[in-house]
Amino acid sequence: MTYYGPQEDSTTIFYERTFLAGIFVQGVGYGAQLVLYIMCVRYLWRERKSRGGAMLFLIAYITLLLVLLSLWVAVATCTAEDIYINNRNFPGGPWAYFMSTQYLPENVIFIISLFALTFLSDFLVLWRCWVIWTSFESRLVAYMVVSFPVLVQAASFVVGTIWCLQSSLPGHSPYNQTSINLGISFYATSISVNVIVTILITLRLYLHRRVLLDTLPPIHAKQYMSIATILVESAALYSISALAFIISYALNNPINQIFLTLSPPCQQVAGYLIILRVVRGQAWNSRAEEVATQLKPLECSANASSTNITAQVDRSDVKTRGYGSDISLPK
Repeated sequence: MTYYGPQEDSTTIFYERTFLAGIFVQGVGYGAQLVLYIMCVRYLWRERKSRGGAMLFLIAYITLLLVLLSLWVAVATCTAEDIYINNRNFPGGPWAYFMSTQYLPENVIFIISLFALTFLSDFLVLWRCWVIWTSFESRLVAYMVVSFPVLVQAASFVVGTIWCLQSSLPGHSPYNQTSINLGISFYATSISVNVIVTILITLRLYLHRRVLLDTLPPIHAKQYMSIATILVESAALYSISALAFIISYALNNPINQIFLTLSPPCQQVAGYLIILRVVRGQAWNSRAEEVATQLKPLECSANASSTNITAQVDRSDVKTRGYGSDISLPK
């Protein structure tokens, strides 16, 4: 049978295939985020009167993220159409065209929107770390704890800005060695923020574990101490996907394009899950410690009442048996 495939080497063809696969993964992630965005807006809008302007701020925040992600998906779609349809006969094939046209507006917007999404989303996990630590410690201690990940976040902004400039210059691309080094540094610092925050949140919740379990019944304490809670509160979903991208990007493996388009949706989904926990009252906040403290005497009182009731029932049972009642206990 006559071969009608591209006259390119296998590595280049693999890059083109993973590029298209990345567009598909990007669409799936965008759909998931859109559903979660609608859920969050409904909850936040419902709570806007009772919980103040913070709810409106969160609505504005997630709307900005949705706009940026929509822009990112749109320019990625335009890029795919441009390289596979409009310039399919470019010498060297679609991938060669993509690598030589990084200065085009859609490619510049792609890299800048990706950077903005990552940078803004990191602030959400920093905020959760701040809320959790201020609920237990003084603001001074919280400032000292959060200061290091904030410095890492600032370094991520600087490196990310240089990465965007370097990748969009004529004659450059995200896959030359300088851009690869900068991209690895940017995502390494971004994932470092998430890893550091994960450790800080886990550590603080673990240190409070005994107090919380002594104060609340296990069924109520579970929402604060479960593994799922820690994973959601620390946005571990993004850390896993970003780590996969860093490894494949450093190895210059074409599959990195799939993880590149997977990381932003994972980061947004992780943020939406945090916000849903906040508006549903399931997330840890500055009042959780106070509520736990108030519930302690209630639990003691309930236990005491339960003991008294049990004792009365036992005495009543003895009295009934003494009078020779025919009431028998089930065997």
